[in-house]
Amino acid sequence: MFEHLQSIAFERGLKPLIVTFGEHPRTALQADYVPRLLTTPDERKELLLQYGEVLFLPFADIQPLTAAEFMARLREEYQVSVLLMGYDHRFGSDCLKHPHEYRHVGEQCGIEVLTMGEFTEGEWHVSSTEIRSALETGNIVMANELLGRSYSLSGTVVHGNGIGRSIGFPTANIQPDSAEKIIPKTGVYAVQVRTQQFDWKHAMLNIGTNPTIGNSHQTIEVHIPAYEGDLYGEHMDIRFTRFIREEKHFDSLSDLREQIAMDVGSSLRQDV
Repeated sequence: MFEHLQSIAFERGLKPLIVTFGEHPRTALQADYVPRLLTTPDERKELLLQYGEVLFLPFADIQPLTAAEFMARLREEYQVSVLLMGYDHRFGSDCLKHPHEYRHVGEQCGIEVLTMGEFTEGEWHVSSTEIRSALETGNIVMANELLGRSYSLSGTVVHGNGIGRSIGFPTANIQPDSAEKIIPKTGVYAVQVRTQQFDWKHAMLNIGTNPTIGNSHQTIEVHIPAYEGDLYGEHMDIRFTRFIREEKHFDSLSDLREQIAMDVGSSLRQDV
């Protein structure tokens, strides 16, 4: 969609402007609602800036506006002359339903309204709902294809229980930056990680309670093969590559160590 936006802007001699909200709209309607985000506002801005200027609008201010009032604001305050909408996008307190209604309102405001077709990736319908479902079932390959990039998390390395180091596989325990960002299903993953100390490295990540040890809460632990530096307090970016296996209970630490060794080997393979 954003490449299409750039193309339309170039053809008309205009500058691309991406209009979005700084917060999930439902948080303005339901105070206790906790979003399940695919990107934080900062991540979204970084991703969108490669396509044009990004305008974050407060949803609470926009919510009462009709479609005509909103488009008039875009026209008057931001000199918008062409508006590109998603095929199923709706806006305005008057709840217009059909593209031709938006086109009619746009004509009255001096804005040409264009509508994108439905997004598909192979046999999949591209939507945030499908991507969330893929992440929550561990289908990282599908999620990444629908996103057009690797799903990512970021956080700070904090102290854990030290079990990984005691069995020869030290891990960096990650405290996510955002409590609203979706955490994929429990299990073991092949990932890539980076910090200020190093650029992207292949690594293995575990999400879960580590039933062999019996943690009381879910943790996110990253093992970086052959890395021995001190990462406590470091900020780490994580890109998910693929799901390796389900989390499971092992009868002994020796069995766990053997399995982790196989997981590490799997995380380094590029031919799967």
